[in-house]
Amino acid sequence: MTYLGAHGNPASLDYYRNFCTSEFGASRKAPPEVLKDRECPAMLIPSTPLARRCFPAIQAKKGVIMVGNKTTYDDGHGNRRNVTDLLEGAKQANVVLETRQLAMKIFEDYTVSWYWIIIGLVIAMVASLIFIVLLRFLAGIMVWVMIVMVILVLGYGIFHCYMEYAKLKGEAGSDVSLTDLGFQTDLRVYLHLRQTWLAFLIILCVLELVIVLLLVFLRKRILIAIALIKEASRAVGHVMSSLLFPLCTFFLLCLCIAYWASTAVFLSTSNEAVYKVFNESACPFSGQTCKPETFNTTNVTKVCSDAQCLFAFYGGETAYHKYLVVLQFFNVFMFFWLANFVIALGQVTLAGAFASYYWAFKKPDDMPAFPLFSAFGRALRYHTGSLAFGSLVLAVVQVIRVTLEYLDHRLKAAENKFAKFLLSCLKCCFWCLEKFIKFLNRNAYIMIAIYGTNFCTSARNAFFLLMRNIIRVAVLDKVTDFLFFLGKLLIVGSVGILAFFFFTQRIKLVQDTAPPLNYYWVPILTVIVGSYLIAHGFFSVYGMCVDTLFLCFLEDLERNDGSAEKPYFMSQNLRKLLKKTNKGQPEA
Repeated sequence: MTYLGAHGNPASLDYYRNFCTSEFGASRKAPPEVLKDRECPAMLIPSTPLARRCFPAIQAKKGVIMVGNKTTYDDGHGNRRNVTDLLEGAKQANVVLETRQLAMKIFEDYTVSWYWIIIGLVIAMVASLIFIVLLRFLAGIMVWVMIVMVILVLGYGIFHCYMEYAKLKGEAGSDVSLTDLGFQTDLRVYLHLRQTWLAFLIILCVLELVIVLLLVFLRKRILIAIALIKEASRAVGHVMSSLLFPLCTFFLLCLCIAYWASTAVFLSTSNEAVYKVFNESACPFSGQTCKPETFNTTNVTKVCSDAQCLFAFYGGETAYHKYLVVLQFFNVFMFFWLANFVIALGQVTLAGAFASYYWAFKKPDDMPAFPLFSAFGRALRYHTGSLAFGSLVLAVVQVIRVTLEYLDHRLKAAENKFAKFLLSCLKCCFWCLEKFIKFLNRNAYIMIAIYGTNFCTSARNAFFLLMRNIIRVAVLDKVTDFLFFLGKLLIVGSVGILAFFFFTQRIKLVQDTAPPLNYYWVPILTVIVGSYLIAHGFFSVYGMCVDTLFLCFLEDLERNDGSAEKPYFMSQNLRKLLKKTNKGQPEA
């Protein structure tokens, strides 16, 4: 509908008046004057709401672009125009609509497969728990089985990728490159390209080669790592509640994320509609804020006859609204600080529990009744300040990294190559600094749990203790980390392959049970990511146990000499491995 068409029809004009300004009278002005004064829109087009805005309701029927049921429209000036002229203005809206459709399809996949996803995550949890229990009794065998299984899983991945790559040979459209195809919302299209499977094949081959080479060069150190894992298994066996402690840390982290997210949403939505004076002729009030309700009673309309009070933007001009970005920045900083504090609290608690195992001369008789709860109480009562300070140092570095990422995003369109190079160097340096501080904090928290000293003293003592035993650190500690990584890779890979065969309906026994999906990769990726988080939670306890026992072991070697006055606190197996004895005590 156009204003010119509605002007001669009283019924249409009454409907059209709903879209006009409050200054619009009946029909006292001629249509050109009404349009010139912008009291009414020139035309009304069928529209659809999107992000609180109106966009033309463009649709395609049998390949023909239409608005409503028409392929042309009147532009309000008596000219007929094609609907395709509106496509340019709505192009960005179409991208949002396609993204929305993709999100809706993903949501539909979750609604029909959520219980199968939960079953997959439960399988990952059971597999992780079984793996931990087996390490308690069969550490040596499990390590070698784990190594062989990881190699076999990667080998099967290589074989499957090669078979898919060979199967697509000669098929129409399979030779299209990824760059020519571009981004597609339907990701299944990429699985019909040979180049996709070739990329997967190369990545898996490189990963397999790296793992084999590392195993060849570290084969002599694996036996030492097995002894350390066995000792950690005994410690975890005596503090079984430690396996469930990551749930407490996860719950506290969820609270931190919820607090940060709700605060960020409240800040970002605490905006007001700002109206400003707009006019075409010279006016001293142009650009000033105004209120539509009282605009007609002010002197602005008397001084500037064509002035209008129109919506400008959402925001506000108070001091609060001007510093919203600063408040968001502070909110991000507090999130990092709180999250790091929760992680530090978990690390100190676990370190205190496992340290009480190591420094018990008669294990487990000399251990406290509830080592985990005792360590948690000590951490909250005596070490809160140290944890807050260590978390603050790490949070400052992380906020600087976030700021650099934001600057890099804003400078992407810039042509200053020196600025880009400098920013890349800074990002690399602060990434390395963050990794170093995390490593130092972890060992400082272990020293805090052992001796109860403040953060700075503990960090200094831990650093110099590790530097005095740098070879042992590089060989023993990092080899066990690598073996734990292989364990996580095995669990995630096995559960991921099982999910792939199930959701792609390749298991004949449950072929009819698998739910129909728009994108089968949605539940598969969810199961893989969830399995990794679950396996990481279990193995993080083991990793903290190994690191704690390793530092206690180094401290034991430096403080004690095996005499009656200074006996070694390490287990008999470790003493045998290092050829150490406690004088006056028979060795079995």
